[in-house]
Amino acid sequence: MKAFAQLFQALDATTAQSAKLAALVAYLRVAPPADAAWATYFLSGGKPRQMVPTKRLKALAQEAAGLPEWLFEESYQAVGDLAETLALLLPPPAQPTELTLAEWMAQLLPLRALPPDEADARLRTQWDRLAPEQRFVYFKLITGNFRVGVSRLQVTQALATVSALDPKRIAHRLMGYTQIGRQPQASDYQALIAPVDDDASTQDAADTGQPYPFFLAHPFNQPVAEMPALLGTPGDWLVEWKWDGIRAQIVRRAGAVWIWSRGEELVTDRFPELAEAAMEQLPDGTVVDGEILVWLPGEPQPRPFADLQKRLGRKTLTPKLLRELPVVLVAYDLLEHAGQDLRQEPQQARRTLLEATLQQPDDTTIAPAPHQALRLSELLQGADWHNLARQREAARSMGTEGFMLKHRSAQYGVGRTKDVGVWWKWKIDPMSVDAVLIYAQRGHGRRASLYTDYTFAVWTGPQDDPQRQLVPFAKAYSGLTDAEIAQVDAIIRKTTRESFGPVRSVDATLVFELGFEGIAKSPRHKSGIAVRFPRMLRWRQDKPVAEADTLQTLMALLPGQDVAA
Repeated sequence: MKAFAQLFQALDATTAQSAKLAALVAYLRVAPPADAAWATYFLSGGKPRQMVPTKRLKALAQEAAGLPEWLFEESYQAVGDLAETLALLLPPPAQPTELTLAEWMAQLLPLRALPPDEADARLRTQWDRLAPEQRFVYFKLITGNFRVGVSRLQVTQALATVSALDPKRIAHRLMGYTQIGRQPQASDYQALIAPVDDDASTQDAADTGQPYPFFLAHPFNQPVAEMPALLGTPGDWLVEWKWDGIRAQIVRRAGAVWIWSRGEELVTDRFPELAEAAMEQLPDGTVVDGEILVWLPGEPQPRPFADLQKRLGRKTLTPKLLRELPVVLVAYDLLEHAGQDLRQEPQQARRTLLEATLQQPDDTTIAPAPHQALRLSELLQGADWHNLARQREAARSMGTEGFMLKHRSAQYGVGRTKDVGVWWKWKIDPMSVDAVLIYAQRGHGRRASLYTDYTFAVWTGPQDDPQRQLVPFAKAYSGLTDAEIAQVDAIIRKTTRESFGPVRSVDATLVFELGFEGIAKSPRHKSGIAVRFPRMLRWRQDKPVAEADTLQTLMALLPGQDVAA
């Protein structure tokens, strides 16, 4: 644990990418494979389930430190990070013990299943054996909040340096490595960096359900008038709707089917109709990339993302739920055919083969027969970019975010890259409302001392309604500059009404324009509304709080509503 804690400190202490890479490489070169397996898991984004409830952990630490609750909470508010607070307040260790990261994980993982009294006794023993700097990482792991300023790409580059392999091969091998519930072993790490057998297939583990790294799109925000000079003619591109669902790969190999989300979660059991369709429609040795959507038979377009969330939030998929919320995969790329990796083939060639695989013509609409769970994405045609821009205006009414533009010669890359081609997401402007900041909470990491996470509200009625109130509807933390955050932080501290643990209730004095990609009804929210991907577009210092938007404004943005109502 000592070496991993030192690595954490080194990564957290610098913003220089070269320094982070050097620290990662230095650690991986000397770490035992079992430790390197866990380090790779955490640094690549893996998060085991929370092992001990936060409330109980705070009570135990408060008791051990001999502090009253108010002083413990004040300390927590001053530090802004629970793991760091616990590490600072606990008394020095009585029996420091050197254990490796893997040895500590073997002791931590069983905590979740233990009776509370037994788990508490083990916790007291464990933190009494750790130095303060190791305790910090220890508590990060226990609470499931391990985060450090390093990207998955940097981890991939470090592994490629240590193994002398192509980073793209490492990225492929890492797919699925961080899925929830996984307990990486030394053998898993050794497989990540194993030399390539020149006689082997170009694909690692072809007889397993391992997916490929997802190719990601770049945002395109240039004026339509400039598109011919920047992109050429529409004929050079495949143009598709950008649906708001779950990006997924269906892997059909070795007589079985695996479905992976972009977050590298294995979700086969969540979508049994897709797994069944893949077994029937896809030949062995096929990998399809596409979007999972709730799409009811006979309807011309899919349901909102909120309906898909209803399925994701259920532990048990009942026959009734499967009937009411059936899903489809809108397929738009073919990554593997007959066991052969197609990612270096041009986009147009992959599309042609995808059409043949799904046995649909190129000009099909994507509202086929009700029983068809795997369907081909629609290609849109336009004489010029202005014509396509006019077609894009229908995006919101269709429940899409705009267009995807894929160059016909593009290969399928790894992550958000442009080295083998490019995908653009040409999205419509976000929906927006002017909302009032009513709650604030400190941020994380380097923003732990600043109030950066905000809750926003709209009015329940117009200005002439004497009974109107502010009702919360969204949280956002991105969109402001560092200078604006500092200004807002100072105002929050001056206008605080009361505190609820880490949250401050503030006077209604600040108005922000919030942008979001989607909106849906939600009985779980006090406002009855849920918005998708909210962020701050600008600070409306020019607008009085009384003129902020209303709940009626939000309701009018719901799909199928009369905006003029």
